[in-house]
Amino acid sequence: MNFSFEVLENDPTGARRGQLKTPHGVIETPVFMPVGTAATVKGLTQEALETLGAKIILANTYHLYLRPGHALVRKLGGLHKFMSWNGAILTDSGGYQVFSLAELRKITDEGVRFRSHLDGSEHLLTPEKAAEIQLALGSDIAMVLDECIETPAPRTIAEAALKRTTDWARRAREYFLEQAQQNGELRQWQFGIVQGATFPDLRRASARQLLELDFPGYAVGGLAVGEPHETTCEMTAEVTALLPNERPRYLMGVGRPEQIPDYVARGIDMMDCVLPTRAARHACLYTSEGRVLIKNARYILDQRPIDPRCACAVCRRYTRAYLRHLFAAGEITAAILATHHNVHFYLDIMRQIREAISFGQLANFATGLRARYAAGPA
Repeated sequence: MNFSFEVLENDPTGARRGQLKTPHGVIETPVFMPVGTAATVKGLTQEALETLGAKIILANTYHLYLRPGHALVRKLGGLHKFMSWNGAILTDSGGYQVFSLAELRKITDEGVRFRSHLDGSEHLLTPEKAAEIQLALGSDIAMVLDECIETPAPRTIAEAALKRTTDWARRAREYFLEQAQQNGELRQWQFGIVQGATFPDLRRASARQLLELDFPGYAVGGLAVGEPHETTCEMTAEVTALLPNERPRYLMGVGRPEQIPDYVARGIDMMDCVLPTRAARHACLYTSEGRVLIKNARYILDQRPIDPRCACAVCRRYTRAYLRHLFAAGEITAAILATHHNVHFYLDIMRQIREAISFGQLANFATGLRARYAAGPA
C-alpha cells in the first residue's frame, strides 16, 4: 500500500504527533500545507519550497480545471511532473472557489453549474467530475465536492447543505471506488469533508454519515469563514471527537499563527491557509515577537533582520530597512523575500508544535505564542 497514517505520540491537550506516508514522501504531522493554487506557491520556486522543508502543498482543482485543464496535465504526466514537484500534493475539490462565485453559479442536487471567471464559459461540476479531475491531476490526496455556505447560516440552509454534502460524498466515493476496481489500485487517497455550519448536532450528524462511507481521511470544512475563533475550535472538537483515531484529520483554510496550536489541541493533523503568502505580498511579516508591518516608517533605518530568532535565508542576509525599501519601490523581490520568510515561519511553528507534543508541553507553547501576538504589530 502506498499510503499509511500512524499516531506516534499524544499530548495532554488532545494533540497528536504522527506520520503520514504517501507515494511522494513521508510527512510529519501536525503539518501546515502551503497553498499553491495554480500549481505554484506564489512567490516561491519549487527549489525554495524544498529548501524550506515543505513536504506537502495544496493545489486547486477549480483553477487547474479551467487553466490549463486536467486533460492537458494528465497528458504531460500528471501534476507532480508538470510542476516539477517531488513532494506530496493535496488538491481541494473546487467547492469553496465555486461558493465564492455567488453571482456566477447555481447549485442543484446534480452539482454546481457555474460560469468561468476567466472567459464566462459555462461548466457543470459534479461530485463525479471533481473526482475525475483530481484523478487526472494525480494528486496524492483528493477532496470530495462539498457545499460551502455562508456563516452565520439559518439552520434550514445548513441542514440542506449537509444533506447535499453527504449525497455528493457518497457519489464521489462510489465513482472513486469504481475507478479503482477498473484500473487497479489508485495512487491517491480520497478524503470526506464534514459540514454543518456552527450547529454542533449537525456537525456530529455530518461526521457520522461520512464515517459510513469509510474514507481513509476526513476534513473539517466550512469554518474560519468569519465566525469567532472560539466557535471554530468548538465545532472542530465536536467533529474530531467522533473521527477514528487512526485516520488523518484536516482542518481546511486555517489559520493565524497564534491560533494554530488551538487547532492542533483539538486533534487536527493537517491544515492549510493562504495567509502566510497573501500577507507577505501585502508587507505583513510574521515573527517570533508578533507581526511586523514592514512598510511602516519606523523601519527606514532598522538594520535588524525581520526576526532575530529566525534562521531562514532572508533573515540571515537582509535587513528590515532593505525589505522596507523594496516594498516602497514596488520591487517584485519584496514579495519573494517576504513570502520565503513567512512560509518558513509557519513551517517552523509546526516543527516547534511537534516538538512540544513530544514533551507534553503544547499548552505552554500555545500560551507563549498567544501572548507574543496579543500585543499587536511589533
